[in-house]
Amino acid sequence: METIKIKGHSVKFIPTKDNFNRRALQYKNKLITSLGKLGVKRDDVDLDLDGYCGRDAKASVVWYSHGNRMYYEVSTQKKYVDNIFLVSKIIENEVELVLTDTKPIEEFIAEFREDEDVSDERKEAREFFGVDHNHKDMEEINKKYKEMAKSLHPDTPTGDVEKFKKLNHHHKILKRELS
Repeated sequence: METIKIKGHSVKFIPTKDNFNRRALQYKNKLITSLGKLGVKRDDVDLDLDGYCGRDAKASVVWYSHGNRMYYEVSTQKKYVDNIFLVSKIIENEVELVLTDTKPIEEFIAEFREDEDVSDERKEAREFFGVDHNHKDMEEINKKYKEMAKSLHPDTPTGDVEKFKKLNHHHKILKRELS
C-alpha cells in the first residue's frame, strides 16, 4: 500500500488488479454519494464509465452545484479505474471538510469551479510550455516557468507584459490540475 498526496490530502492507495469496470462503478457511486451530502443530485454528476476501465487514461468528473459547473480530474495513475478512485477520495475528503465546517462551501466551490473549455486551456498551456499534451511533471513545468518568467518579466529588457500575463495564466491552470 502506498500513500499518495494530492490536493493536500494523503490517500492510501492500492492499484486495482482486477474487476476494473465493477470497481470503477463502485468508486463512481461513492463519489455521487459524497456530493449528495452537499445537495448535489445524481443527475447533476457526469462521470463517464464507457469502455474498459483498465485502460491508460485520466479520470474526470463534472458536477453542477450552486449555479456553477464544477470539475476535477486526476491523471497521476496509469489505469482509468485508479484515477477514478483518487477522484472519489479527494472529493470525499473535500466534502467532509465542508460538512465539518473546516472549509466554507464558498472555498469548496472556488476550488472546483471550472469553465466549459478547461481541457482546451490545459492543452494550450502545455503547448505554451513546450511539453507533451499529457505531461504530468509539475516540477519540470515550474522550472520552465521560472526560466520564462526571467526573460518575459516586464522589468527586464526582453520583457513583454502580455506574454508574462499568459505565462502566469498557463502556469496557474497546470498548477491547479497537477498539484
